[in-house]
Amino acid sequence: MHARVGAAGVWGILGVLALLAEAIVRLTPRALELRDADMTTLQWIVLVVWVAFNGYSEGYRGFHQNFSPRVIVRAQHLSAHPRPLFVALAPLYVMGHIHATRRRMIVAWALTAGIVALVIAVREVAQPWRGIVDAGVVVGLAIGSVSILYYWVGRRPDVPADVPS
Repeated sequence: MHARVGAAGVWGILGVLALLAEAIVRLTPRALELRDADMTTLQWIVLVVWVAFNGYSEGYRGFHQNFSPRVIVRAQHLSAHPRPLFVALAPLYVMGHIHATRRRMIVAWALTAGIVALVIAVREVAQPWRGIVDAGVVVGLAIGSVSILYYWVGRRPDVPADVPS
């Protein structure tokens, strides 16, 4: 049974997918520069380990087991209980940045702040190390995007929406 989501929830899900797609499109060229890089054996090993680690930790553990199902459940909740402000800010709503339990909002905003800090820091790293980092991130984000689609059109998630009482 797939997750039924109304127009407000669709807007939220598509907004999240657009954010992820933008990051993937922006980071992929840096990762692809590694094809022409003269990398050492150590750098190749780090690349393989980092991509595998990020695929598992960010893609599977972070997205598939936590973020993606909650995006869909919150999109369903928003569709069932639309309020004009929440509908307008649907991507933020489904990510748990607004109208969520205190714990969920703290986690969402802390993760966002951490990601922004890491993006700023990684911008200063020279190739091939930046490409190595970006390759792992692209894999994690791609798995996350597919995971959101999986829960949206495939398996219905069984997680709480984490909305305030």
